[in-house]
Amino acid sequence: MNAFAEAMAVLVADPNLGAEAVYRQGGVGAPISLRVLQSSPDRVADAFGTEILSATDILSVPIAVLPDLAAGDSFALGPELLTVTHAERDASGTAWRVFCQR
Repeated sequence: MNAFAEAMAVLVADPNLGAEAVYRQGGVGAPISLRVLQSSPDRVADAFGTEILSATDILSVPIAVLPDLAAGDSFALGPELLTVTHAERDASGTAWRVFCQR
């Protein structure tokens, strides 16, 4: 485990930063309990010359905990169900950056 992976493990374990989640492959697979970092930044998009503000959901998930991830997979965070639209590895290969829709 490298320093980045160790730092990621500390961040997701922190009760002030990490969140409990249940992952399901393809949205229906066997449930896997894990901790993630969740952010919901607003994104401004342009539609026909009009700016539209939309909320997004982005999760950071340690690759050591979840080595495989694809569009259509889902995460349940409390009452929220987030479906993966796109996932990419970070530059260090430590975490997934997971883009989701509600």
